[in-house]
Amino acid sequence: MDLSTFAETAGTVLAFVALYAIIVLAAKWMNDLLSPYNLSAEMFKKNNAALGISAAGYFLATSFVFIGAILGPSQGFVADLGSAAGYSALGIAFLNAARIVLDKLVLSRLSIADEIIERGNCGVGAVRAGAYIATGLIAAASVAGQGGGVITSIVFFVLGQFCLIAFARIYDWLTPFDLHAELTAGNTAAGVAFGGTLVAIAIIVADAVAGDFVGWRESLAAFATGAAIGMVLLPVVRLLMDKVIIAGHDLNREIAEDKNLAAGLVEMAVAVSFAAVIAALI
Repeated sequence: MDLSTFAETAGTVLAFVALYAIIVLAAKWMNDLLSPYNLSAEMFKKNNAALGISAAGYFLATSFVFIGAILGPSQGFVADLGSAAGYSALGIAFLNAARIVLDKLVLSRLSIADEIIERGNCGVGAVRAGAYIATGLIAAASVAGQGGGVITSIVFFVLGQFCLIAFARIYDWLTPFDLHAELTAGNTAAGVAFGGTLVAIAIIVADAVAGDFVGWRESLAAFATGAAIGMVLLPVVRLLMDKVIIAGHDLNREIAEDKNLAAGLVEMAVAVSFAAVIAALI
C-alpha cells in the first residue's frame, strides 16, 4: 500500500468513526428526550445497575444499526457517508419507537420506568437490554442491502418487530411460570433468560430480513420462510433444553423457584447459540 492509498483509507476510516460518534450522541439525545429520567445521573450518581444494563443494550443496538447502514458496495465517499448518516438516523428512530411498542405489548403488566428507575430491577433491565439488542439487529438488517429504500426498510422492520412480539407471547405461553410475576419479584434469572431469547429470535428474523431487495414477492417469501423456521425451531429448543443439555435438572424450577442466575445465563447462551446456527443454515 503506497502513502496516498494509506492516507485515503485512513481519512475514510476517520470520517466514518467521527460519524459513528455523532450517531451515538444523537442516540443518547433521543433516549434522553423520550425518557423521564437523566441517564447520567441515574447511572453515575445513583449507581443504578438496572439502567446500566438497559443502556448497554441500547448502545450496542445503536452500533448494530450503524454497521448495518455502512454495509454494502461503495457508491463513492460522499454518497456512502450520506447514506450511512441517513439510514443510521432511521435505525435510531426505529429503535426508540420499538422500545415504546415493546414495553406496551411485551411487558404490558409492568411499569418499566418504575421497575428500572425506582426499584433498580435488574431482571427488567435485562429484558429491556435484550429487547434493544433484538430491535437493533432487526433494524440493522432492514437498512442493509441493496435494491430497496426507506419504504422497504420500514416494511421489513415492522414485520420483524411483529415476529419479535409474537415470539415473546409464545415464550410466555410456553413457560410454566408467570414471567411478569417473576420479573416483578426481581428475578434477574428470568429476565436474563427472556432477554436472551428475544435476541435469539431476532438473530433469525434479522437473517430473514437481511439481503438485497429483489422484489416484494421474492423478498417477502424469503422473509416468511426464515421467520417461520425460527418461530418453530426455537420453542422446540426451549422445550428440549431441560431434557438434553441440562439433564437431571428442571430449568424452569431453577429459574422461577431458585432464581438461579446461572440457569438463566445458560438458557440465554443456548438460545442465542442455536439461533446463530439456524441463521447460518437457512
